[in-house]
Amino acid sequence: MKTSTKLRLSAGSFAVGLVLASTPSFAQDEAVDETEAEEVGDLIIVTGSRIASPTVESPAPLQILDDAAIDDAGVTNVQELLLENPVFGTPALSRTNSAFLTSGTGTATVDLRDIGSARTLVLINGRRVVGSVANSPIVDLNVIPTQFVERIDILTGGASSLYGSDAVAGVVNFVYKRDFEGIEANGQYGITEHGDDARYQLNTTIGTNFADGDGNIMVHFGYSNEEGLLSRKRANTAVDDFDLFRLTGNRDDFGTESIPFFSSFPPQGRFITPTRTFTYDPNGNLQNCFTTNGPTCAATIGSGTGPNGFNRQNFRTIAVPVERYLFAASGEYALNDDINFFFEGTFNKTSSAREIEPFALSSSGTTGIYPGSGQMPIENYLPGTNTIVANPYVPAAIAAAATDTDGDGLRDIGFVRRLVEFGSRLGSTERDFYRMVVGFDGTLADDRFRWDVSYNYGQVSENQISTGQVNVVNFRDALAAIVDVNDLDGDGLTTDVICLDAEARANGCAPANIFGAGNISQAAVGYIQAQGTFQTGLKQHVVQGNISGSLFDLPAGPLGVAAGVEYRRESSFSDNDALTNQGLNAGNVLPDTSGKFDVVEGFVEVRVPILANTPGFELLEVGGAVRVADYSTVGTVYSWNVTGTWQPIDDIRIRGTWARAVRAPNIGELFAGLSQTFPAGLSDPCAGIGATGGGATGDNCRADAGVAANIAANGTFTLNQADLQGISGFNGGNPNLFEETADSWTVGAVIAPRSLGGVFERLTLTADYYNIEIEDVISGFPRADTLDQCYNQGNQTFCGLITRRPAATAVNSAGSLQFINALQVNAAVTKTSGVDVTANWWAPLGVTENDRLSMRVAYTHVIENDFFSLPTEDPDPSAGEIGTAKDRFTANLNYQTDLFKLGFTGTYIGKSSEDDGFCAAFAALDPARGGSCPTVPAIFYLDMNASFYVTDQAEFYFGVDNLLDTDAPNLLSGTSFNVTGTDTAADVYDPFGRRYYAGVRFRF
Repeated sequence: MKTSTKLRLSAGSFAVGLVLASTPSFAQDEAVDETEAEEVGDLIIVTGSRIASPTVESPAPLQILDDAAIDDAGVTNVQELLLENPVFGTPALSRTNSAFLTSGTGTATVDLRDIGSARTLVLINGRRVVGSVANSPIVDLNVIPTQFVERIDILTGGASSLYGSDAVAGVVNFVYKRDFEGIEANGQYGITEHGDDARYQLNTTIGTNFADGDGNIMVHFGYSNEEGLLSRKRANTAVDDFDLFRLTGNRDDFGTESIPFFSSFPPQGRFITPTRTFTYDPNGNLQNCFTTNGPTCAATIGSGTGPNGFNRQNFRTIAVPVERYLFAASGEYALNDDINFFFEGTFNKTSSAREIEPFALSSSGTTGIYPGSGQMPIENYLPGTNTIVANPYVPAAIAAAATDTDGDGLRDIGFVRRLVEFGSRLGSTERDFYRMVVGFDGTLADDRFRWDVSYNYGQVSENQISTGQVNVVNFRDALAAIVDVNDLDGDGLTTDVICLDAEARANGCAPANIFGAGNISQAAVGYIQAQGTFQTGLKQHVVQGNISGSLFDLPAGPLGVAAGVEYRRESSFSDNDALTNQGLNAGNVLPDTSGKFDVVEGFVEVRVPILANTPGFELLEVGGAVRVADYSTVGTVYSWNVTGTWQPIDDIRIRGTWARAVRAPNIGELFAGLSQTFPAGLSDPCAGIGATGGGATGDNCRADAGVAANIAANGTFTLNQADLQGISGFNGGNPNLFEETADSWTVGAVIAPRSLGGVFERLTLTADYYNIEIEDVISGFPRADTLDQCYNQGNQTFCGLITRRPAATAVNSAGSLQFINALQVNAAVTKTSGVDVTANWWAPLGVTENDRLSMRVAYTHVIENDFFSLPTEDPDPSAGEIGTAKDRFTANLNYQTDLFKLGFTGTYIGKSSEDDGFCAAFAALDPARGGSCPTVPAIFYLDMNASFYVTDQAEFYFGVDNLLDTDAPNLLSGTSFNVTGTDTAADVYDPFGRRYYAGVRFRF
């Protein structure tokens, strides 16, 4: 290729060069001198600055993970490797926490600093990536072709001034391989020690130069499959259980199983009358009592014994299966000495599936079959007559105990039932990802400046189909069953059972017998069942241009500058099926959502060397950047940073950053439709308020006309049980949101004691303190806090979210709470701080340069991670709680020769506690211990990998993850961090146990 363009690096692409060839696979701010830089190119750009310079030093904490580390880890999805790094918190989405979600099944995300995945910006080659989660910017790491990645740059700290919105916690930049020639292929298979969750992958990368070296093109094909793991496949998760601590409040009971803890929605049904509750025993005999988990029923009609509950765990999932097809390509062509054309393309198809227990249906409740009365009629009027006919499926004993509870002249009952005849609730998701980038880059002014312009297009579409749901209207028609004594359906039969409603019969209604397990006919199932669908789409267009270089030389070095402009347009939609939209599938109303926005941005960055090669000041440099962005949604926002680097001697570098970052609200936060919910556990602050008194709360309550009418009629504000249970509300977006703002700063040191020689010559230590405070955090405000702010604090903004029933309502309901909405608002504050420490060391051990021992350690101590629902409220701390351990580290030890490589990776998660708010509720039950939160002990995982170089072109490798077979701590149902179906926090701890993998790799 032409000599002046042998390494084409634009402000949107990054390289580290020889650093990664001469250091361990996980580097931290390693620097090369200018001689080395010239060997890999005149100027390079490192994540954390857009200014091209001759070194890879970063003023902000930067960790670099290279392709050797990716290969050694043997991961199927790069998320697994990243989560070992302690700077990452619990992922919002992963294979082990998405089985119960209505969308996002199998998605893999990352969350720097544990302050939300939407505040971590994911880039490919320095450019944005379209999100994969509906109406959000969150990127699914399934779209990353792992074996096509040359390295991963992890920049922690606010970087909005350089990369735009969402980089509040930092940036994860995946840098693809380039200028690759040859063929690299690998195949790998892995399985757990239990013989489940098989994982396999096949990958091929092919690259070649053309046009006498002026061009290069690379293509990558990848396939991977993770088969998944069902809860019933493991003894410890096969049966429903419950944490005894939740039942007793005794801290010593934390993690102790109460077995079984079955569901009270059984497949044989539970039928409620005013005096008795009926069910069926395992032999199909009717009994007039029900015990969910107990050993016996005292009063029986048949011979039944308990328990009568249902084991949901038999149908649940520990890890969802994920299958991926990946294609990636990139290329470049030198048009002349100063201009190059480049392109990138990625296609990914991800398929995932989920299984959870059969649907639990009730006659009552807001999502029940009969949302008004909550009662199922067991007799009906014949059409056009006053003749009452009984439902022939209702057993005589139940009919004898039934009464008319709703005053319509017909006896009725309540029921709950598990719909096993409909099968498990299954969901399949197909997600297609497309991304392409085309552009030009080059040099100006005798290579003093580098420039690039590019167009970046991304699109994601998701189609989800779910089964096991019901059509509530059809179910209601199917339950209205009668004996067709008058041959209403005209089939000539007078003893058959039919649906009462003629229109329903015309539409195929088949009567449903819910009494006893397995008694709903397949004809009735076919009429009642409803297939759910969920479709989403996201599109992103980005046009950008950048220029970087040095304006002129100062005594201490060149004055670096970078500038750029960007236009970005994003749109997204999510569509549910019609029944879901109307809440007619026994669920709440879920609306569709769509929205779009665009933004024009510009930035300038400067780096000013003040002193160099002076005693006490080998380098003193300051820099800064500012970005102005004009959004179609929130208007103009500003972000900036100030950086400083002082190197008193060659071996020590002190650095610091101070930054203002912004995050503009995403499409879901702005435009999500109103989805109805029926919150429980709310207390009306106006209850008991009289005509006078009550202080400010009393005055605020009486200001409502309905409350005043209720007090006038009853003396005090009086509520009945129906009022308390009838509170509803809507969750939704808010088009009036504005941006979050974060002030962050870091200060740290890089110590490379080369002058000491010996074992210190190849040692690099870093230590950095970070502090991030985000104001105007976008979140749904808790409804209990909304009531408090309105009536106890007099905050009218929150009063606007509350609707009470009018004065004209029946006396006992006048003024009662009807709706409390929880729209997204800019109200909360998040604060986090901590310390990162890394160490990298290697030493030659043999006669060849490949004989070496290397070590790397990354440690993070979290000082605080607090969430304030309002700036004036007390914080909800999470530092030290499960998923946000105060102390975490990952350590790697590797030994390699010309013939083999052996490595060990240890991951430590410090002692962690239950949620403090959860524990506070049980403080009174455990006075001897002061209500202190129970804890889980520190956990240590050890992984091993080995490679054998059979020839120069062939390598055999194998590894063992969780070599010590460390068990995940018991975090059972009823505790805060339990992931349903796993009996632990499966997104924090390893639920699989020891597992093995092996593979071959070829290079030609």
